[in-house]
Amino acid sequence: MKIAFLGPQASFTQLAASRLFPDAALLPQAHILDCFLAVENGTAEKAVVPLENSIEGTVSMTLDYLYHTPGIGIEAEAVMPIAHQLMVHPDCDVDHITKIYSHPQALAQCFHFLDEKFSHAEKQEYSSTAAAAKHVADHPERNLAAVANPFAADLYGLKIIHRNIQDSDQNHTRFIIISKGLKTYDNSRLKAMGEKSGLLITLPEDHAGGLHQVLSVFAWRRMNLSKIESRTLKTGLGNYFFFITVTGKWESALHNHALEELKALDAKVTFLGNYKAFILEN
Repeated sequence: MKIAFLGPQASFTQLAASRLFPDAALLPQAHILDCFLAVENGTAEKAVVPLENSIEGTVSMTLDYLYHTPGIGIEAEAVMPIAHQLMVHPDCDVDHITKIYSHPQALAQCFHFLDEKFSHAEKQEYSSTAAAAKHVADHPERNLAAVANPFAADLYGLKIIHRNIQDSDQNHTRFIIISKGLKTYDNSRLKAMGEKSGLLITLPEDHAGGLHQVLSVFAWRRMNLSKIESRTLKTGLGNYFFFITVTGKWESALHNHALEELKALDAKVTFLGNYKAFILEN
């Protein structure tokens, strides 16, 4: 089985993909769009992409491509804690580190630790945490460090000198598995947190109370919404679609009738699937 993921090698997305598909061939992709295209054109059977980070919020490109790539559904979601490590080349003089490289989000998430322990070192933004680790490995003659994950340290032969340096322990990323159609992923080795369903809804022409009408479809049926987020359709100001997740199983006539009622309101509805949510250990 071939699984596309948002690269490069040793990214957090690869770490999630390797836990979800330990025996699959993992194919790194440069962009989220490339992951969707790989599934769409058959280069990969499935893909793993980030959907949301607890600090930085929703990954907007993932939502956009879910909407603009017909036939793609969600098989599962997996939440993984994000832990950052400070790593150097084995020959580095740790007392004289001059620069620390990483993705800007990672540097921001470790700001207080780095400011306290390495205030003298310049913080240099890089395209990804994995690329930062590779840069440090490629320049052993310089006293450089990188903020990345242990996967990157192993891949590039770096030594971790400080572990779990993130300022908040509540840093988590939600990943999703996407594939063609409505398929089901299950893994008895992973802890499941429950089930949810994903919906993409485009409202009919703008009018007072339009969103209230849509939400009332779920409210009177006591369907619990765990997320509702709007994204621009890019067709003009004020034109949006909504990504909604409903918690619990999707198997009763009551839920299917909700879709019919939404369509009766002239809303465009795409059902992305009912899927399990898993927890991944870091």
